[in-house]
Amino acid sequence: MAGLQSPATEDPMGSENFRAALLMVVSMVLFAFEDMFIKLLSAELPFAEVLGLIGLFGWLAFWTALKLQGGHLWTADLLRPGVVVRNLAEAVGSIGIVVALALSELSSTSAIMQALPLMIVLGAALFLGEPVGWRRWCAILVGFLGVMLVIRPGLSGFQPVSLMAVVAVIGLSTRDLVTRRIPAHIPSLQLAASAFFTILLASIAMGLVLGQRFVWPGAREVLQLTACLGVGIAGYSLLVTSTRLGEASALAPFRYTRLVFALILALTVFGERPDALTLTGAGLIVASGCYAMYREAMLRRRQLRAAGMAPM
Repeated sequence: MAGLQSPATEDPMGSENFRAALLMVVSMVLFAFEDMFIKLLSAELPFAEVLGLIGLFGWLAFWTALKLQGGHLWTADLLRPGVVVRNLAEAVGSIGIVVALALSELSSTSAIMQALPLMIVLGAALFLGEPVGWRRWCAILVGFLGVMLVIRPGLSGFQPVSLMAVVAVIGLSTRDLVTRRIPAHIPSLQLAASAFFTILLASIAMGLVLGQRFVWPGAREVLQLTACLGVGIAGYSLLVTSTRLGEASALAPFRYTRLVFALILALTVFGERPDALTLTGAGLIVASGCYAMYREAMLRRRQLRAAGMAPM
């Protein structure tokens, strides 16, 4: 009949967004489990060693993939200022999140880490000159208010080590911002391999400074490390597939399901019970982050429509 469409042609973008959202949720589940395994490993091994093992095996994995594609790791491109800054920022961010997971609660660390998209928007406005309207500025302020509620400086529940999660957010957002300025001819696998090698070096330096000695992992720790690497790689792969398949504005809320699963794991595995301030702060971070990402996607779509590159 006229006016009816076959299921195969009815809103194909909606079906792609649905599949992308499912992949996004699964990837967030895997990332939540990765954080859980890091925390479990840190209870048995020095956290510098945990960081070093992740750096070592990540470096070997990406270096192998690069070699299989005929690429080379040690080239002059690694000496470019942007690549050096990116690797150092990756190391700082990784140190921050591993130390935060090792010494503070999974629930609060995961809540603070959700501020990463807001920090990227802030950094893009301050350092890259990207326009940010008053609505997104308000979202950034609300999100950072949420971070303050989780950290609660000056109050009795304040844990100084939770500031390491803030360090992680600063480091990882710097990494993402610098990545935008790295020449496109440098392979992503080379960037990833060199970043994990920097993490390995940073873990060795941290272990020496803190006097942490290497502890040979037992069978349980080897299994946990294997699972940690497995879910991390799988989560990253699904994340990339999801972002290529669906629209950013449609996927934005699903990124924050990672916090939901982290809270569930924090309760069931570690017996954590976040208080009202932590949950309120987490809610503000998630709501403001969703709005900021949604607003950015809408503005980008308007620009494409104005240029005649997107459907009306």
